[in-house]
Amino acid sequence: MRVVFAGTPGFSVPCLTALIEADGMDVVGVVSQPDRKSGRGMKLSPSAVKQAALDAGIDVITPEKLRDNSEALAWLKSRRADFLVVVAFGMILPKTWLDAVSVSPVNVHASLLPRWRGAAPIERSLLAGDAETGVCIMQMEEGLDTGGIYARRVLPITTTTTGTELWSALAPMGAELLVETLPKIAMGLMPEPQAEDGVTYAHKITNEERIIDWSKNAAETDRLVRCFSPRPGVRTRCHGKWLKLISGEPLSAISNSPAGSVAGVNQYLDIVCAESSVYRVIELQPEGKKPMAASDFLRGAKLGIGDSLNN
Repeated sequence: MRVVFAGTPGFSVPCLTALIEADGMDVVGVVSQPDRKSGRGMKLSPSAVKQAALDAGIDVITPEKLRDNSEALAWLKSRRADFLVVVAFGMILPKTWLDAVSVSPVNVHASLLPRWRGAAPIERSLLAGDAETGVCIMQMEEGLDTGGIYARRVLPITTTTTGTELWSALAPMGAELLVETLPKIAMGLMPEPQAEDGVTYAHKITNEERIIDWSKNAAETDRLVRCFSPRPGVRTRCHGKWLKLISGEPLSAISNSPAGSVAGVNQYLDIVCAESSVYRVIELQPEGKKPMAASDFLRGAKLGIGDSLNN
């Protein structure tokens, strides 16, 4: 089977690698987003998928857009692909691309559709406190993640699961399921329509969402920290400077102090949240410094019980 692969971030690479290594699969081209500036020097760098394709000696294109791009469409058609596989590509495929391969394009989506259609399903599932997530192999159509489902696999989310752990588990899970499912699609497997109930949308994460709102309860704060730790991290203000929280846990303790105020400064930094709940900070990173234990930070922080982290 001839396959064209479309993807961009590191999450997509295990799927590309699995297709390259699978018997009966021939990856005849890769589409990825253009090189972006990154790092301290802000140098142009290829996407993780582009680099993986180049390392494997596969032809790569990086168009700025797909719609009304006759050159990119001609390239796709010249591949004579049986499948177009899309994994976290980051661009909407126009109808001309959907119709350019013999089988409708296949998408690996990191949620249990119809829950969490859209851009940030991994983060939204954790932030919402879902008990499980997973991956779906989906038939692509013009709607946003509305196509039928060929296969799905479930992954539990525990009260200690981090965003990094979800990314690390779902990427290879999706790759394995993809390689298992493509031959079945080629043999005539038909997708099942998504349920009409339970549709939710995983909107893109904003920078503002990674600033801690102490008016949320300790369980919500804990999910926020776990979702984005250690990178890019979540922040709060402390004496006019940013303080990144790396790890912690919600406590069973209750405090009647205002949300955002310090409730404890012994070995850990305890902060009052909504509903009189308390969140314990175990590891953090002050602005301009390296990550450290909360106890090390407290030795020089001049924080006392009742002080506010809202300024």
